[in-house]
Amino acid sequence: MLRIEDLWVRYGTTEAVRGITVEVAAGEAVALLGPNGAGKTSTLRAISRLIASGGKVFFDGADITGTAPEEVARRGLIHVPEGRHVFPDLSVHENLQIGTTARRGRKDGYSFDDVYDLFPMLARLRDRLGYMLSGGEQQMVALGRALVGAPRLLLVDEPSLGLAPIVADAVADALIQIRSRTALFVVEQNVHLALRVCGRAAVMSNGVIVLQAGAAELHDRDALLSTYLGQQATGTGA
Repeated sequence: MLRIEDLWVRYGTTEAVRGITVEVAAGEAVALLGPNGAGKTSTLRAISRLIASGGKVFFDGADITGTAPEEVARRGLIHVPEGRHVFPDLSVHENLQIGTTARRGRKDGYSFDDVYDLFPMLARLRDRLGYMLSGGEQQMVALGRALVGAPRLLLVDEPSLGLAPIVADAVADALIQIRSRTALFVVEQNVHLALRVCGRAAVMSNGVIVLQAGAAELHDRDALLSTYLGQQATGTGA
């Protein structure tokens, strides 16, 4: 479904991502773990073509390295960025409607009713404006907006960031349901949440991939994870 080969991202003389190679198969959920500054967000932004990069990005067998971001989304590679970016002056339902612009005739996506079933809280808030929503509600809207665009692969950046543990757990539960229909590539600092959602993970540090393994194996390697991630490997916070 997705393969990035020898991916580089540079900001001036700073190398944020240094020649990484990662794959996500159809129907798979993969986590990209690492501390702040590891290059995780830059990796997602390069995949969705929001920033320039070296190396190659392949989606569904096609080289999309030179493709415009809006075309990437219309092909079904949809990015839920860190920070949610909900439109503050639009209602919950209007925010969801904007997501359909990426659908391009694909009929296997999520309906508005599917989103409201996944996030019942949003059904009660469908007329509330974006600026009135809590961080958790905004995260649900951002995920729902991506889902109605009929993603074939969903890139999700730090879904638990800034959320209370009970809300982060609710978002994780939703992602577990989503993965049964849609491939996921999830950037996350909360290791236990990420490994609960994803069956495999790559650990990133200083712009490179230092470890790739299955979730069960990583659960048994807390000491090694701690070398790269510090207390996030054994803690439960976001």
